[in-house]
Amino acid sequence: MQDNKIQIQNLDFYYGSIKALEDITLDVKNKNITAFIGPSGCGKSTLIRAINRMGDLISDVKITGKVLLDGEDIYNNKVDVVLLRKRVGTIFQKPNPFPKSIYENVAYGPKIHGLKDKKKLDEIVEKSLSRSALWKEVKDKLDYSAFELSGGQQQRLCIARALAVEPEVLLMDEPCSALDPASTQRVEDLMQELKSKYTIIIVTHNMQQAARVSEYTAFFLAEKPGQPAHLIEFNLTNSIFTNPTDKRTENYITGRFG
Repeated sequence: MQDNKIQIQNLDFYYGSIKALEDITLDVKNKNITAFIGPSGCGKSTLIRAINRMGDLISDVKITGKVLLDGEDIYNNKVDVVLLRKRVGTIFQKPNPFPKSIYENVAYGPKIHGLKDKKKLDEIVEKSLSRSALWKEVKDKLDYSAFELSGGQQQRLCIARALAVEPEVLLMDEPCSALDPASTQRVEDLMQELKSKYTIIIVTHNMQQAARVSEYTAFFLAEKPGQPAHLIEFNLTNSIFTNPTDKRTENYITGRFG
C-alpha cells in the first residue's frame, strides 16, 4: 500500500463568492495521526469537509483542485459518495448519538449498507464497542438509550458507530472539546490504539493534545479576517513544536496569537 493515504493538491474551497481555503497541498500518511491546528476560522473544519465531500451538503460550495484517496480523485463524477463516506468516517465536536439504543447506534451503519444477519450485527456491535473501549461499560446495557451515557461515553459510542462500517480514515473534528480531562485521556488513548488500523486526522485547538497524539501536524492561517486560509507549515509534529521553519507557526504555538 502506498505511503500516502490522502493527497490534497492545489485545493481551493469556496462558500459562494467567499474563498475559505487557497492552494492547499498536503499529503496525509497512511496509518498515522495528523493534527490540523490554527486559530478559529482558519479552514481546518472546512478542509475536513472537503476530504469526505460533506461540502456537497452545503449550497453554493465550490471546490477546485484534487483530493485523492488511495490515488483516486474523490471528486470524480463516478465516485459513489455513500461509499466514500463509509471509507472516511467523521467524529464531530459534540457527541451526536442517534435517539436510539446503544446497540442500534452501532448497528445503524451496517444495516444501512444492507446487513440484516442478527448474528453478524451482534459481532460488529461487540467488536466496534470493544475497539472504542466502551464494551465493558455497556455490554449489559445495550438496549438502554444512548442518551443515558455520559458525554465521554457518548463520544466513544460515536467512534464505535463510525468503526462499525469498517472505515479506512477517521476524521475527528475537535473530538475532545466538550469532554472532561478524564474522558479526553480515554479518547486520546483510543486514538493511539486505532492508528495501527486507521488513518486519523484530528482538528484541535489544543496544542498539547496535538503534540501528544500526532505524528504529523499541519498549521493553517488566514492572514486577515475575510481572507482565505493557507497551509503555512506541515511537518513531523516534533519539528513543528520544537523547530518550526515559519515565524508565524512559532508565534501561534507559543501563544503570541490565536
